[in-house]
Amino acid sequence: MTARERPRLLILCPYPEGIAAGQRLKYEQYLDDWRAMGFDIDVSPFMDISLWRVAFTRGAYLEKARGISHGYLRRLRDLFRIHRYDVVYVFMWVTPFGTPLFERLVRLLAKRLVFDVEDNVLAEQTQPNSNHPNPIIGLLRSREKVRHLVRTADHVVTSSPFLNEFCRTLNKKSCCTYISSSVDVERFVPANRYANDKPVVIGWTGTFSSKEYLDLLHNVFSKLASRVPYKLKVIGNFDYALDGIDLEVVRWTKEREVQDLQDIDIGVYPLPINDWVLGKSGLKAIQYMAFGLPIVATDVGTTPLLITDNVNGLLVRTEEEWIAALEKLVHDPSLRKRLGEKARTDAVANYSLPVIALQYRQVLKTTMGIAT
Repeated sequence: MTARERPRLLILCPYPEGIAAGQRLKYEQYLDDWRAMGFDIDVSPFMDISLWRVAFTRGAYLEKARGISHGYLRRLRDLFRIHRYDVVYVFMWVTPFGTPLFERLVRLLAKRLVFDVEDNVLAEQTQPNSNHPNPIIGLLRSREKVRHLVRTADHVVTSSPFLNEFCRTLNKKSCCTYISSSVDVERFVPANRYANDKPVVIGWTGTFSSKEYLDLLHNVFSKLASRVPYKLKVIGNFDYALDGIDLEVVRWTKEREVQDLQDIDIGVYPLPINDWVLGKSGLKAIQYMAFGLPIVATDVGTTPLLITDNVNGLLVRTEEEWIAALEKLVHDPSLRKRLGEKARTDAVANYSLPVIALQYRQVLKTTMGIAT
């Protein structure tokens, strides 16, 4: 195949490459594989790295305004070059604010369009703005942006089976595929000795937008501290405090990501019990599984599809169940070992890069009309 014959793919995404978990642990891991399929790929994030550094902080209004202006100029440039590409791959949205004008123009100009719906986009569909992780953005971003792309895309990639069914009812071709989040199990490797020779570390990882889920466990952590000694480790991009708890707060970095997660003995994945979480992909649970960690997770949404209670983790619903499950795991290293090792086995079998790569390949082949 000559360079001229190679199909071209343009990715329109919110964030710079290698930064945001929603991109980094989803399609970004497969760009080299898509190139191996024969695609020439260009990536156009709305945010540049300068805007990313200040976007979720207080103040820095001039830098934010400059970064947003650059993002819109980048999108205008993209409109003039879309016709050169065989496939346009949109992740989440084309532009962050306003009407679906840019989404409509991209759909009109693109020969073929794949829309990748991440769970944050489901918030635009069903979660009230008062509960939105970022309520200001929720108010400024039209819900029709997402709906238009779901309706008109040649193929929709979704983050959960429940979201997949929702999108299938909207998409004109009913062409939707659920593809799980995935991890590099050659990089995300266990280092846990499942021993009680030091304080057991209960860990959580996430960003400011999911901090409200961690907050659901305030009472659990406080009551647990009166029963057993443990350390709580929070890995994120925000400050955190909890009185009366042995707490370590770590800023997430790509360089220390593996080491920080390897320090954890028990992973927690709390979620509210409501319909909105049906769009959650279970990424945190999959990360913990890859590291061979026993997980305690809320029994809701996609979670019970990833975790079988008392087989590769523990599923809970009430505050009392959370406390009992965590207390049991802190006391019992053999239980942590059994659950953690099975979780690792399942992560390798079901959520590793080679397994998920085949699903993305199928989407691109279907979109291009390539026989399989």
